[in-house]
Amino acid sequence: MNIVIIEDEGLVADELETNIRKLFEEAVQIDKLRSVKEGIAHFKNNDVPDLIFSDIQLGDGLSFEIFIAAPVLAPVIFITAYDEYALDAFKANGIDYILKPFTFGILEKAIEKYRQLKKVLSTEQTPQYEALMQLLAARDTQRSASVLVYHQDKIIPVKIEEIAVFYLENEVTHLVTFSGKRYYPNKNLDELERMSGTNFFRANRQVLVCRNAIIDVSSFFSRKLSLNLKIALDEKVIVSKGKAAQFLAWLASA
Repeated sequence: MNIVIIEDEGLVADELETNIRKLFEEAVQIDKLRSVKEGIAHFKNNDVPDLIFSDIQLGDGLSFEIFIAAPVLAPVIFITAYDEYALDAFKANGIDYILKPFTFGILEKAIEKYRQLKKVLSTEQTPQYEALMQLLAARDTQRSASVLVYHQDKIIPVKIEEIAVFYLENEVTHLVTFSGKRYYPNKNLDELERMSGTNFFRANRQVLVCRNAIIDVSSFFSRKLSLNLKIALDEKVIVSKGKAAQFLAWLASA
């Protein structure tokens, strides 16, 4: 059994590999790739795997770009933070997906589905990755006008333009405005990332930051980036080295 994992976050890739090995009785050869560039090179120079697990957003682009540049007729299970509605088109292309954050049970169900469909999976239909890229690009341009927050016994709409940063602390989501006000939206960071639009960037698992809140960026230990923000936070906001290139491209796109 040959499996390829395409994931730019090392801890997520390692967790996925560990769980996959638990779910297969036979010997499993697993290759882990971390970028579009690495993926294209791998599939152009290696045999087609039995199964692919892939994140969508990588540090240097969308994983769809890999399969466009190096067509691979293998079943793909995408592991992503995009919502179910945005991914309805995937199944029409013979692709499956599971949503982040995933559990062992969800992964087990996805692999069981793969086993059931293995004998009838078509290798003649090429998924329309270009169409999927357009679908997600259009989805990304949509955003909500406000975020609802709970303050005492009231529900208050806070305009997206007023928000500097969202962050997670002690499992509680915080919202900080440019004026320094703090609120607690009843949504997780994955949901807020989808609804806040392209003016926000997921710096790491704990922080979603607005472009307008960034004063400057400096190099940090081991090729990471440290953000200097207009509002005060207790902890430094660090962009991982895996996301550094994507972050700088996003910052320059303003």
